Amino acid sequence: MADPSTYRPERGTIPVRPGVYRFRDEHGRVIYVGKAKNLRQRLSNYFQDLSVLHERTRRMVTTAASVEWTVVGTEVEALTLEYTWIKEFDPRFNVKFRDDKSYPYLALTMGEKVPRVHITRRPRAKGDRTFGPYPQVGAIRETLDLMLRVFPIRSCTAGVYRRAERSGRPCLLGFIGKCSAPCVGDITQEEHRRLAEQFADFMAGNTATYTRRIEKQMRDAAAAMDYETAAGLRDDLAALDKVMEKNSVVLSDATDADLIGLAQDELEASVQVFHVRGGRIRGQRGWTAEILDESSAPDLIERALTTLYTEGAAPREVLVPVQPTNREQVLALIGKQVDLRIPQRGEKKDLLATVTDNAVDALRLHRLKRTGDITARTKALEDLGEALDLAEPPLRIECYDISHSHGTNVVGSQVVFEDGLPKKSEYRRYSVSGEAARDDTASMYDVISRRLKHHLDPPEKTEEESRRFAYPPSLILVDGGAPQVAAAQRAFDDLGVTDIALAGIAKRLEEIWLPGDEYPVILPRTSEALFLVQRLRDEAHRFAITYHRSKRGRAMQSSALDGIPGLGPARRRALLDGFVTVSAIREAGEEELQEVDGVGPALAAQIMVALRSEQATDTDAATDSPQGDEPLDVAVDMATGEILDR
Repeated sequence: MADPSTYRPERGTIPVRPGVYRFRDEHGRVIYVGKAKNLRQRLSNYFQDLSVLHERTRRMVTTAASVEWTVVGTEVEALTLEYTWIKEFDPRFNVKFRDDKSYPYLALTMGEKVPRVHITRRPRAKGDRTFGPYPQVGAIRETLDLMLRVFPIRSCTAGVYRRAERSGRPCLLGFIGKCSAPCVGDITQEEHRRLAEQFADFMAGNTATYTRRIEKQMRDAAAAMDYETAAGLRDDLAALDKVMEKNSVVLSDATDADLIGLAQDELEASVQVFHVRGGRIRGQRGWTAEILDESSAPDLIERALTTLYTEGAAPREVLVPVQPTNREQVLALIGKQVDLRIPQRGEKKDLLATVTDNAVDALRLHRLKRTGDITARTKALEDLGEALDLAEPPLRIECYDISHSHGTNVVGSQVVFEDGLPKKSEYRRYSVSGEAARDDTASMYDVISRRLKHHLDPPEKTEEESRRFAYPPSLILVDGGAPQVAAAQRAFDDLGVTDIALAGIAKRLEEIWLPGDEYPVILPRTSEALFLVQRLRDEAHRFAITYHRSKRGRAMQSSALDGIPGLGPARRRALLDGFVTVSAIREAGEEELQEVDGVGPALAAQIMVALRSEQATDTDAATDSPQGDEPLDVAVDMATGEILDR
């Protein structure tokens, strides 16, 4: 525990202007970010007598080892910089709202030449129209399927679209009437764009126009005794009615608003948001956060608003249970035209009460789940530290695994668990080649050595990259038995690392191997420590296999066009768009190749020489190799020899 007086800055050196400050721990990690109208006044509050500080503030200042600040021009700039740094550094003592799930959106790519509708969980791209978020992906898939019946716009990927263009045949969706097939000219691009705009208009809430139009067309078809067309229009109308039923009407048709509900106790907070567009609830999302500072309800609402709208547009109206701290600065950040207020009466007040009830229930469920999780994780870490004879429970554990195919495409993986939970932002992948790829122990030595070198001498990268990779683990776990542990220990010895514990887990009997021990440590079969170690090993295994398959797939997809001097990705794509296959390119003459944009006489001649040379080499190899001698392409776990996939 650090003494704050050891790093307390001289009061006269602290400016009296607005700014943002950062507390760092002994490893240089940012553990708290704050903003202030007056930096000197605010920072002085942290260096009072420890007995008068709030317990959470006392824990933060005794964990920190240094403090630094950045002066900005205005309080709005301080608010923006604080949000940016919290997002960048993920400080442990700040309130960080985290989505309790990843919400899907319905996106319409109006910025493309031929707009495409698709379901996504990624941030909105420039020019996109997005609808949602939706609480369940199943509901949005059903909505999309119903909408494509009435508005049959493109939903295929770029690759499928280009293939259909080249072949002159639409994909399956075009055949079954769920796409108007602009790829083959069944509809012009201008007509398709108008159809996409109608799709977006309906999803935005302008539903009456389209339902009335379809009703009229249905009656006209029935009057003309075209009953088949009338039946189809009737089904279209039923589909649109079903889509509208999915979004309950709660406010007047002209209402576009977000309603934010908050529930908190001494330790945690929950925020729920209802997105109302055109009077209907179009989406819902929620966050939970651990309160590690002295944040009050206005502080939490401020953080929720900056999280919601710093990177996305706010609606015309935002309803909150309390006004945020620094209201004017928040409005300057999210848009001064936004009506940010507390509803006092009527249907909006009632709906906000419903949103708050959702927040209360979400906090209750999170608290129940978290209580069980914390108990199990604490027990697992304590048992593991005791079994491995560690001075304290290993709060940060890194696990490593190796994967390959018959010694080719050798890769390593690093996964990180903090407080018993995976921290995926700090996962790392290693590509192993040369002498280090000769066997599993050499690969493990190479990977562990590279990790420890980063720990001992962090490279000159951005502050965030160096901070994450340089943070030392309490325990390094390798996937394998005594040989893999011995290889990792050699890396420790060669680099002189003695402050990190090392162990290995063997798959066969799930035993734990320690360096130099003749016999393994056997954890009880039902212990939380064993479950934690197994989860670490399985996650490292999954991460390694994912990278290995990706690397192997790229190697298998290499083309005969790769490596031809002067033939870059754009020209390769142009050649394949024109000729479809490498065989067709090989059979074409130089004059035909020159018809492709960017291919001149010299490059065409070079392409023909390279392809014909490659064909001759393949023919010779096929003649020299006896049939059936080619190895199977499998992924093998180097620690056990187990075949992973075919």
